[in-house]
Amino acid sequence: MGRGVNALIDGLLRQRGHLFPWAPISLAIGIGWYFSFKSEPAGWMLWAMFGSATLILLISRWLGGIGGPLACGVALALLGVSIAGVRTHLVAGPLLTFRYYGAIEGRIVSIDRSSSDVMRLTLDHVVLGRMAPEHTPARVRVSLPGDTPFHPEPGALVMTTGHLSAPNGPVEPMGFDFRRNAWFERIGAVGYTRVPVLYLERDKAALPIFAARMALSEHVRAAIPGETGAFAAAIMTGDRSGMGQDTLQALRDSNLAHLLAISGLHMGLLAGFLFSGLRLMFLMAPPLALRWPIKKLAAVGALAGAAGYLALSGGNIATERAFIMVAVALIAVVLDRRALSLRAVAMAAMVVLVIWPEALLGPGFQMSFAATTALVAIFALMRELPERWRAHRWLAPVLAVCLSSFVAGAATAPIGIAHFNQMSHYGLLANLLSVPLMGMLVMPAAVLAALLLPFGLDWIALWPMQLGLDWILGVAHTVADWDGSVGYIATPVPSVLPILTLGALFVILWQGRSRWLGLLPVIVAIGLWQQGTRPLVLISQDGGLVGVMTDVGRALSKESGAGFVAENWLENDGDGADQVQAAGRWPHHEKDGIAIYDLRGLRLVHVQGKRALTQFTGCDARDIIVSSVALPTGLQCRTFEPERLSRTGATALIEDKKGLRLLSVSDVAGHRIWHGAGAIPAEPAPDQYVLIRPTSLP
Repeated sequence: MGRGVNALIDGLLRQRGHLFPWAPISLAIGIGWYFSFKSEPAGWMLWAMFGSATLILLISRWLGGIGGPLACGVALALLGVSIAGVRTHLVAGPLLTFRYYGAIEGRIVSIDRSSSDVMRLTLDHVVLGRMAPEHTPARVRVSLPGDTPFHPEPGALVMTTGHLSAPNGPVEPMGFDFRRNAWFERIGAVGYTRVPVLYLERDKAALPIFAARMALSEHVRAAIPGETGAFAAAIMTGDRSGMGQDTLQALRDSNLAHLLAISGLHMGLLAGFLFSGLRLMFLMAPPLALRWPIKKLAAVGALAGAAGYLALSGGNIATERAFIMVAVALIAVVLDRRALSLRAVAMAAMVVLVIWPEALLGPGFQMSFAATTALVAIFALMRELPERWRAHRWLAPVLAVCLSSFVAGAATAPIGIAHFNQMSHYGLLANLLSVPLMGMLVMPAAVLAALLLPFGLDWIALWPMQLGLDWILGVAHTVADWDGSVGYIATPVPSVLPILTLGALFVILWQGRSRWLGLLPVIVAIGLWQQGTRPLVLISQDGGLVGVMTDVGRALSKESGAGFVAENWLENDGDGADQVQAAGRWPHHEKDGIAIYDLRGLRLVHVQGKRALTQFTGCDARDIIVSSVALPTGLQCRTFEPERLSRTGATALIEDKKGLRLLSVSDVAGHRIWHGAGAIPAEPAPDQYVLIRPTSLP
């Protein structure tokens, strides 16, 4: 026992000088801990954690041996909890607590398209009829009719009449919490309108950068027609509102969707092109090259260009995160430090987590830093290889591109699969055929187009940019159309990604042969993923849809309506079917609007609407009734109707050793500040949910 402890202490002591990359991991553990709470921590608790973290950091300076680093790790974890709590309260705003119908006024601050390919407007300065300003959400998001002729102007005050409600919660227990995501975007209500949107006031000076973005987007789409122009506009300005769903789906299926998001790849390519171009230009002026540190000047110029790109592209969190990573690298050049190192990546991660702790839960942060960490680690390892093992100079760039695509793809694949439930079998090939062209032609052409635009000569650069994007879209559609191009994988349990990530980071960051112990958690995570099971029954939050898992996939109780819920259920199942195909698996519908399923000796009945309720004849003790409208009182069966589901959220029936057990969103998520006043759990503990004991199973 003593030898083992001494070996552990010796191993920890050997990490001296390599511990800084563990700092963002400790901070992330604290942030993840905060978001796992089932109730909102009190303000005094957050301040107590902040004070404790500060005290521990001060004391750690006098701790010897391994005590200091361990104390710093604990302090950073406590600091992560307090930072996440402070950020949560800083963005706090009113949430709509009822279904609203009436006049909606506001200023356009964002334009995008929904998954159903309709335009959406995000409004601030919101005014709702008969609502006091202190109860009005800071922002609302409104979907427009699909055939609307409306052309939104950034910063304009508009008015319409529509339906609004609070942002929806998870579509199933342990699912993605859309309410939390909307909370950090300060969106307190979402909805739609069926009538035209009217301008109240046009003021292009209200949001000048947003207006410039949209003007550039329209100019690019006018210069380059079709989906290629929409793709070019998305790369240059971040505006995806012109892209069709077919193109977006082809990019996802071919694993090229990352080329669309303005993230680390685009920011890195742009900064690299500017840095190289400026340095070459300075070298062409000998007096300047001999008297000034042109490498540092080029880094400053590239940083300024990256900042301009950040502003022009909309400044969303993904782009801001990418800018921080590039800024850390360029500042390292100015300070004569290594630009690409694990310390630089760790510093960028720390900055992002302190400013936007909620980013930890999103796929963008996870995939960006997974790819960057893996690439830096691999290329650092390659620098240590003997000279005879390295490729010839003419072959090195080709191998670097291939290796980069493979390493980045391998590092991000588990995260992408866990979040998006699909894997592109030919994604590596598609990236090898597209990413080099993006770096060597598309991004340089985009920079030149922006520089030539004031002189009316941007067409010179937009033409080669169009050729490059035509090729990339051609690759995307070709690969996506191949048989078996996409595989579907079920969502893992929430613990899988943290375990897998910590194991992989241990292998990368730990010094010494014991680093390979990190493979054990990776193996455990893969085993948990494979052993995970999906809920036997899923019930939507409004009672409008029921899904039952069968031998051939989930059967849905109706073939239209609740499309967003149906799509998410099937994706989480790893099922490539659509709602109509899934509805065809349901055995029979007894009457119009009433769907019945024989479930382990129970009769599961879904009553769909008021007309179906008139045909409902009652139930007995072994029936489970799900209804989208209020049911009669005094029924002798277990019922799920809108009033109850509005409190508990979407509900699942889980099959385990106890039989069939209920699990609702409120059981998993608890009651957090972003859930609103109506989300307080009102159900008994999960152990009391058993519907059928194992002995009574047929």
